Amino acid sequence: MSTDQGTREQAKKLTNELTRLLRTGKILPGTITQRHTFCGRAGCACQANPPRPHGPYWQWTRKVAGKTITRRLSPEQIERYRPWIENDHRIRELVSALEAIGIQRLEAERNRN
Repeated sequence: MSTDQGTREQAKKLTNELTRLLRTGKILPGTITQRHTFCGRAGCACQANPPRPHGPYWQWTRKVAGKTITRRLSPEQIERYRPWIENDHRIRELVSALEAIGIQRLEAERNRN
């Protein structure tokens, strides 16, 4: 198998996986994180020694027009939306891999000329 044929097959495999993920429509950008907070109220358990912070709270964080947007999620929402966020991360990996293939092909053509 030639290198060019192998590259085409690799690109086709990546494109097929990308298409499968896109067709689900279950894609969310961002991350899910667990947070604990401190309220600052005197006498609250979060101010004790040792402190017992409030939470855990689960948050979905993403960027919109350069601003960080955070939204609290329920445990049910975490289970439902975590795969959607994982899909987004995988899509970004696949697009990066396809871009790398494009760069390799461009460089190979440039070196032939």
